Amino acid sequence: MRYLHTMVRVSDLQAALDFYCGKLGLEEVRRMENQAGRFTLVFLAAPGDRGRAEADKAPLVELTYNWDPEAYSGGRNFGHLAYEVDDIYAACARLQAGGVTINRPPRDGHMAFVRSPDGISIELLQKGGSKPPAEPWASMPNTGAW
Repeated sequence: MRYLHTMVRVSDLQAALDFYCGKLGLEEVRRMENQAGRFTLVFLAAPGDRGRAEADKAPLVELTYNWDPEAYSGGRNFGHLAYEVDDIYAACARLQAGGVTINRPPRDGHMAFVRSPDGISIELLQKGGSKPPAEPWASMPNTGAW
C-alpha cells in the first residue's frame, strides 16, 4: 500500500490557492479541468516532496473545486484519503472479511471506497492499470455513502 493524496473540497479556488500555496507554501504540481463533470482538480505538494510528487503522483493534497456552488456541511469539504494497492480485489476481500463494508465496490477493477469507524472515506486505487472486472465485485451495488 502507498499513500497517494488527501482530497479537500474548496468553495473558492483562488482563495484556497492563496492559502495553500501563497501562505502555507505548497506548490501546484498539476491541474485537471473536467468540463463534463464541471470540476477542477489542483494537486499540491510540499516543496520537499515536489520531485517525488511529479514522478509518483504522491504524496499530494487534492483541491477539488466544483463549478456549481454547493454549501459544504458536516465535513463534506473533506473528501477522502487515497491509497494505491497492489491488488484491489484482494484488499477489498481482506477488508470485507474483517467486517468492513465496501461502500463503492471495485466494479471497474480500479477504484473502491470504504469508510473508517469515524466515517472518513478511504479510496483504494489499483496500482498500474485496471484489473478485468470480476465477481463478486462487478455486480455488487454501492452501499451507503462514500
